[in-house]
Amino acid sequence: METSRYALVAYAANSAGQFVETVRRELHPHLPHMSAHLTILPPRRLLGSETAARELIEEICSQEEPFDVELGEVLSFLPQSPTIYVEVARGASRMCHLHGRLDIGVLGGAEDWAYEPHFTIVKMSTASEAQPAHDLARRQWSQYQGSRRVRVEGLTFVRETSDLKWIDLATVTLGRKLASHRG
Repeated sequence: METSRYALVAYAANSAGQFVETVRRELHPHLPHMSAHLTILPPRRLLGSETAARELIEEICSQEEPFDVELGEVLSFLPQSPTIYVEVARGASRMCHLHGRLDIGVLGGAEDWAYEPHFTIVKMSTASEAQPAHDLARRQWSQYQGSRRVRVEGLTFVRETSDLKWIDLATVTLGRKLASHRG
C-alpha cells in the first residue's frame, strides 16, 4: 500500500498570491492545486506518524520568527521538472534555514533535487507544455504592478490525497504554538 506524501508550505494570501492563482488557472485549469504558496519542505513520505511530524513542526517553528521574502523573476525547473515558479530574490536564506531545521527526523529524507526556495506557479503535465507556460507566466509577471513581498508568519502542514489534491492538516504560527488543527 502506497503511503501519502506530505509537504510544508507558507501560503501567500496577498496580491502576489492572487496573481499566481489567476495565472495557474489560465495555464492548467483542470488540475487540482493548493493555494499560492512558498514551499518549505517539498512533497515527501513521512518517516513516522503525522502526530510526530506535527509535534516536530510545532517545536521548531515556535523557535523561529516571522520574516519577509521578496519575489524575483519567473523561472522553471526544466528539464528536471515541468514546474514554473517565481524565484525568491530576498529571504531565500531564511527559507533555507527553515528547510534545514525541518528536514530531520520524521520529516527528513531524500529529496529528488537540491532545495531551491521558490513560489510555485504551476506544475505542468509535460516538459513540452512547460516552456510556453513559462513564457506566458514571465510576460504576465513582468506586467504585474502589485507588491512582490510575501510575509511568512506561519507554515501549513499538508497531505496529498488520492485524487492529487492537498489538504491542510495543521497551521503553525512562527514563534508560537500550534495555531489551528484540522484533522
